[in-house]
Amino acid sequence: MNILNQYIKLVEFLGLTLGPDYEIVLHDVRGNKDSIIAIANSHITGRGLGSPLSSKIKESIEKKEYLRKDFETNFNSLSGITNKLLRSSTLYIKDNNNELIGVLCINFDDSKYSELSKQIMELCHPHELIGKTNFEAIDEIQPFNDTEIQSPNIIDVAKANIEAILQGNSIPPDRLTKDEKMNIVKALNNKGFFKLKDSVQVVAKLLHSSEATIYRYLSNIKKDK
Repeated sequence: MNILNQYIKLVEFLGLTLGPDYEIVLHDVRGNKDSIIAIANSHITGRGLGSPLSSKIKESIEKKEYLRKDFETNFNSLSGITNKLLRSSTLYIKDNNNELIGVLCINFDDSKYSELSKQIMELCHPHELIGKTNFEAIDEIQPFNDTEIQSPNIIDVAKANIEAILQGNSIPPDRLTKDEKMNIVKALNNKGFFKLKDSVQVVAKLLHSSEATIYRYLSNIKKDK
């Protein structure tokens, strides 16, 4: 019996039950596969059938996190298509021998609820007082450097990661210093980004650097560890 077939039904069920603000994703990780085999409400990240695992989940699998826990809940991720913060949870699906066969992910986009909350607060208080409370920070949360990026392709992943690392500083890539570029490459490496195919080529282009330079940065990072 294919256990994942039951989870395919669960993806459809949860997508309909929880509603359009929840993306439900099922990955098949048996053998050398890691692609999406079922997805509900894909508009949240723009991914589709066949899209690969995120770098964060790949790293968790490589570290065999699933052997010591069954799931991870309520961590930040970032939609590479809308650049909105998501609240994400992951369930590791294992067979009777405790071998990982699939991953079920739920990504919740609460942006419209945050905006609605802010509007309600503005009805209760003069607009100029909103800035004096912590409430204004609801829709200004900056992603941390370890925020997971959910995106349909590697270029979007790289762009979203770099934007998250720069945390809103609108510095043109061709004007970044060597140290700034080195820090970006180090952060991307820590997230496991360079395990993706063509990642060095993509980052080199986005940072206006040569591929040889990016490889040199990575070499220096490994020496420093």
